[in-house]
Amino acid sequence: MVIYSKADIQVPISSIQHELKKINSNWVDHFNTAHYQGAWTVLPLRTPGGCDSIIPDLGTVDHYEDHPNMFFFPAVKQLIADMRCEIMSVRLLNLAAGAMIKQHCDAELAFEKGEARLHIPIHTNPDVEFYVNNDRVMMNEGECWYINANLPHRVSNHGHSDRIHLVIDCRVNPWLEHFILDSKIIAHAPDQTRDPELLKQIINELKMHQMPHSLKMAAEFQKEYDDLINSKA
Repeated sequence: MVIYSKADIQVPISSIQHELKKINSNWVDHFNTAHYQGAWTVLPLRTPGGCDSIIPDLGTVDHYEDHPNMFFFPAVKQLIADMRCEIMSVRLLNLAAGAMIKQHCDAELAFEKGEARLHIPIHTNPDVEFYVNNDRVMMNEGECWYINANLPHRVSNHGHSDRIHLVIDCRVNPWLEHFILDSKIIAHAPDQTRDPELLKQIINELKMHQMPHSLKMAAEFQKEYDDLINSKA
């Protein structure tokens, strides 16, 4: 299992930073208010059907289109056009100075399960602490990182400036697999899907969403958890 990997994907960071400086669109508070403290806001660039939503709805929809905000980010549009894999959700996420994202899991969002979340820091600072599975991942501006969001992860911005990441969700194919697995910076871990404590955490996180597909997935994980506990009884 891959915890994180630095993907050698060329990012036009200066152009994206310049486009971001000119943007006047309103950022929206992240929908999952139980998961953070301080200001954590979203600017959607690619959404389900191109609708005006900040919820990526991974696993529930098959059709993604550019949001009207993408018009203001031609460098981002060219970046994803150059990526030879299916692109789903694309967002800018701004974690304000002093804010934190609590530890949580995004169930099923992992390379091994066919979906990959890429993080590209557009603006960051040395006091941002991003942990995946208790490993701190040091991400610099313009780098592209895969993180296994299915594992527990958390972020704190202890700096004096906002941290803005471009977050791209992709379907895994051989092209993307090459960039994730052939990296010079990669961290592996044993498969933890049979860890009862991790399963319990995933179940609780899914139930908090209170959405039909999340509750369905929680029920499936609950059955797996119950079977695992009964097998050890």
